[in-house]
Amino acid sequence: MTADTGATGDETAALLTRLTGLLLRSSGEGAVTIGRTVRDTARALDADASVLLVPDGAALTVRTGGDSRTVILHGVPEVFRLDQVVALKPLVQDVRAGRTGVSEANRRLAAIETSRPPYPWWLKLLGIVLFTLGFAPLMQSTWYEVGATAVLGTVAAVLAVAADRVPRFAPVLPLVVSVTVSVITVEVFARDVSHGGPVLLMLPALFFFVPGDYLSAATAELAAGYITTGAIRLVYSAFLLVQLYVGVLLGLYLTGTSTRALFDIAAASDLPRWALFLSWIVFTVGTLLAFAIPFRLLLPLLVLVYVTVAVQSLATKAIGETGGTFVAAAVLAAAATRLALRPDQPPRLVLLLPGFFTLTVGSLGMRGLTTLAGGYVIEGFRDLLKLVTIVTAIAVGLVFGAVLAQPADTARSGGHLSSET
Repeated sequence: MTADTGATGDETAALLTRLTGLLLRSSGEGAVTIGRTVRDTARALDADASVLLVPDGAALTVRTGGDSRTVILHGVPEVFRLDQVVALKPLVQDVRAGRTGVSEANRRLAAIETSRPPYPWWLKLLGIVLFTLGFAPLMQSTWYEVGATAVLGTVAAVLAVAADRVPRFAPVLPLVVSVTVSVITVEVFARDVSHGGPVLLMLPALFFFVPGDYLSAATAELAAGYITTGAIRLVYSAFLLVQLYVGVLLGLYLTGTSTRALFDIAAASDLPRWALFLSWIVFTVGTLLAFAIPFRLLLPLLVLVYVTVAVQSLATKAIGETGGTFVAAAVLAAAATRLALRPDQPPRLVLLLPGFFTLTVGSLGMRGLTTLAGGYVIEGFRDLLKLVTIVTAIAVGLVFGAVLAQPADTARSGGHLSSET
């Protein structure tokens, strides 16, 4: 079959504009695949397209026959509706294979854009709570940490769901959440130093808002040669991180607590090994519900999470934390890239996300900033230096794994990190 020969240039341009907009809005993990996806789709429709990207905008030029159209698009990048990313892949595949014409593709794309989230608000709330609970043992493997996170994570989840219903609240959501979590932690959970530092008690509840994904995506874009998008995303990541940090400090000021309380000492572990093992199941289920990933993908994503954790643990014992993180990121990227090449598998972004979160890069930035604010200069700078090192290791590992796993023809075409959308 061939492209829809009855389609007008305006219809083709409208389809490519919609496609670019949806890809841009769902590019919180990086924008490096957008240009190639749009160009390949245009080529299947007997058109030509070029895209000039920045993280929150795109200039799309579409040429059909002797006509040329340029559209300027704007979209805030995020990763909270991954069900749309999953639904987009078979549509793009059908268009490229000539199985779907422009009119039908426009109709299907409009349905994806206007679709309701796959889970009701209360399941998203539960997902954020499970997401934080699964992360809690990474901070401190204690029952007290899990119990505190259950309360603090619920508070953070309520605020996140409320922001969905009141969009004007969204720009200040990280600040409001961090202030609220900081106040409750200091007043309720951090009164006894034997339970560990207050920052370690706060972090799991804030993890949903910590921009570790943006930080690594920015570094990966820089490593792949996307200088403009990488640099701008890096600045935006730093802004989000500082917003959370300021919120924690405001919480201390509101309660009259000295910043010296922001010590970073973990309590003695009392969680059994089976609880640590099961926490990744809780974490993965929470990720699916929080980021609107179809539940049928639980098993492959859970396998990738456990593979990433196992590789990181084994490699860290052999070559240290930085080397272990690099190897884990490379294995995760290679596995996700190869799986995403299969038509029946979800896009690479969806396959990467849960495993990526297990590398916990964003928490290092928060720990470093808050420890510095507490006056613990050496420990704070140690955490920040570790952040830079680990971010780079993850980003280079993701690029390295993707390059290794790409088919030879894709690598020769200059695809860098690109894969099937």
